Amino acid sequence: MTDAGMAPQVPTPTPNDCPLPRRRSNFATFTDAVDYAADSAKGLNFHDMRGALERAYTFTEMRSDALEAAKRLRASGIGKEDRVAIIAETCAEFAALFCGAVYAGAWPVPLPLPTGFGGKEGYIDQLVIQLESSDPKILLYPAEIAEMGAAAASRQGCEGVDWDSFALRDAPDCELEPPEPDDICYLQYSSGSTRFPTGVAVTHRALLDNLAGHAISMDIGTNDRVVSWLPWYHDMGLVGCFLSLISNQVSVDYIKTEHFARRPLAWLDLISRNKGTTLSYSPTFGYDICARRISSQSHVEDRFDLSRWRTAGNGADMIRPDVMQNFVNAFSGAGFKANAFTPSYGLAEATLAVTVMPPREGIRVELVEEERLSGTRGDLSRPARYRAIVNCGKPIPGMEVEIRGEGSAAKSDHQIGKVWCRGTSVMHSYFRNQEATDECLVGGWLDTGDMGYMADGYLFIVGRAKDMIIINGKNHWPQDIEWAVEQLPGFNHGDIAAFSIETEGGEEAPAVLVHCRVIDPEERLKLHETIRDKVRSITGMNCVVELVPPRTLPRTSSGKLSRAKAKRLYLSGDIQPFELMVAA
Repeated sequence: MTDAGMAPQVPTPTPNDCPLPRRRSNFATFTDAVDYAADSAKGLNFHDMRGALERAYTFTEMRSDALEAAKRLRASGIGKEDRVAIIAETCAEFAALFCGAVYAGAWPVPLPLPTGFGGKEGYIDQLVIQLESSDPKILLYPAEIAEMGAAAASRQGCEGVDWDSFALRDAPDCELEPPEPDDICYLQYSSGSTRFPTGVAVTHRALLDNLAGHAISMDIGTNDRVVSWLPWYHDMGLVGCFLSLISNQVSVDYIKTEHFARRPLAWLDLISRNKGTTLSYSPTFGYDICARRISSQSHVEDRFDLSRWRTAGNGADMIRPDVMQNFVNAFSGAGFKANAFTPSYGLAEATLAVTVMPPREGIRVELVEEERLSGTRGDLSRPARYRAIVNCGKPIPGMEVEIRGEGSAAKSDHQIGKVWCRGTSVMHSYFRNQEATDECLVGGWLDTGDMGYMADGYLFIVGRAKDMIIINGKNHWPQDIEWAVEQLPGFNHGDIAAFSIETEGGEEAPAVLVHCRVIDPEERLKLHETIRDKVRSITGMNCVVELVPPRTLPRTSSGKLSRAKAKRLYLSGDIQPFELMVAA
């Protein structure tokens, strides 16, 4: 309550710098990192949908709340190595509960918030699958989703409680045994972990090693500040924009992911108001959305100041150089510099980062002939087609990268193969899944499942091996098919999903699902034929083209198109294509 006639007090954001010397994640355990950060004046700053600061949450306050949460967890029967599932809303409550679980010796398991796709029952089903995999003793969730959280916990058989109620429990003093560096710190489910989830077990040592390497590669230093809308249930948001900031003592400004989805330019507004040098990451689609939203406004310099944005990170999905160029075209007038783009490559199984582009080198691409990508000579009488492959940077300190062919033979520069990596920050295992662990961890090396090549110490990513469409012995990358269709008028990034299916004749054929916004039946039929001709020109064969309603194609928790789920929903009949009018 405020005195009559007095305006409510506006929170003061945490500073960019303070007298406490910065340490780049050189701690033995994550709790050591939290203890050290708590001696600084820095912290987490939470903003509303319009970018107004709602709460400044210092690392000091966070640590105090985390220790209280640890005592409550212990009093609730949570012990060493028990799992604590937490719905990962971007807020102070999650931050304290996550750190509290670590202090208690338990393993926090961040799980996603509801999304628009699938509805209430679909979300409960997803939670139950991940709860069954992680087998937690308790699920903690915001009161706003108490009905769904309680239903999921009940079905799985664990305790479920909203964190407002949990905060009312007693927190009696108890001894909190410090973790060891090789203890598991948390379980991370990748963005594609839906039907067959595998929880990535990350040790304290692996986490801090990756965060140190990332901080060195990004050259985190004086006056730096992070701005983020990334979700905390995805590795880029959790590790890169939460845990890293604690371990490297960096203040951060947050807007929630759902608020970014409604008002994406609020992200750029927040960067514009930042008085430090900004580091902010996004998958390609985040830059794409902003560039599209601003296209009708000609004077971006009147609204934005992006001149201090020194690291505009790109990661989490295939990086599109055309989208990045559109962003530069849209916002260079507001001071955005193209060399701020910082491509990277990583995955949850390597904690987060594997490679990062050195600062200020920007986006560099190589044009690669399709025949090299497909592994076949093709028809040499046809004009060669090329795809722009983005340079994803150099391995972070402590990480090795190798390109391998069949039989684990290492390949030379510019030879495409499977991407393998090795380093301290490679995961411990998949939780309770030794078979899956043994498939991807071989002799200390991690099989990432991605395809790429090296050149002069830099990594170039071509695509996911499991997404490759192989027909008549020829490899087709779904990205090539999708990008070709996107060049047609009226399509946006993420409107097309390509994969292979078996036809009635028992043969493999490419299938393409396309968001269709055309209403007129005749125009819809023309569009169908245009798309089919376009795909035939890429693949050299007939394909199945299905026009589907907008917003039908599923995405992962990080916003990436999920081809595997799109295929499954299509084959099961859950995605219903439009019927086409056939001329008499």
